[in-house]
Amino acid sequence: MKKGLIFVLFALVSIVSYSQLSWNAKVGMNMSNFTGDAFKDSKMRIGFNVGVGAEYQFTEMWSIQPSLMFTQKGTKMEESEDGITATAKLNPMYLEIPVLAAARFAVADNQNIVIKAGPYFAFGLAGKFKTDISGDLGGISVDDVLDYLEIPKEADLFGSGENKMDMKRFDFGLGVGVAYEIGKFFVSLDGEFGLTKLLDYKDDDISNPKNMNFSIGVGYKF
Repeated sequence: MKKGLIFVLFALVSIVSYSQLSWNAKVGMNMSNFTGDAFKDSKMRIGFNVGVGAEYQFTEMWSIQPSLMFTQKGTKMEESEDGITATAKLNPMYLEIPVLAAARFAVADNQNIVIKAGPYFAFGLAGKFKTDISGDLGGISVDDVLDYLEIPKEADLFGSGENKMDMKRFDFGLGVGVAYEIGKFFVSLDGEFGLTKLLDYKDDDISNPKNMNFSIGVGYKF
């Protein structure tokens, strides 16, 4: 019993003595979409992410990486028939906090591969739903067509005004990624899979949409 306690204390002392805190800044490109039946034919939307992060190393191999990111996600839909094309775009913007556990593997001098996974938490800040119709409408204006279909030309995703989409502000999901470090610079490939439904559909046969995002980014460690 005493030997086991001594071993645990020794391990804790070793971790504390090794622990290192570093900071980083990063920017990247998002390739996002919504999952769900209503968006099964939607297309990937290009966005961006930018933010700062920290890394707390427990050992040479293991660490935790929390970040604070501003990220733009969304989706777009497009339908064409008889020379008329209808488009809809959604661009929610979030303040996001990923908290990822990471394992680091050295591959060469001052070069590492980092594999990471963990949850993310996000809060919707702003975003728009925009629609448009192009093509020969037979002299009818786009606004008249949208009014007839009772579809707003533009609406706030999270807003409280007359034209709003009532998208849920809070988003939660799982993130995974891999990064390649060269000195203080790194390149990362990341994926995020939302677990929170973004909209409520009354029809039980329609699955509610969720965020899905893949990104490539670069960063610098301080």
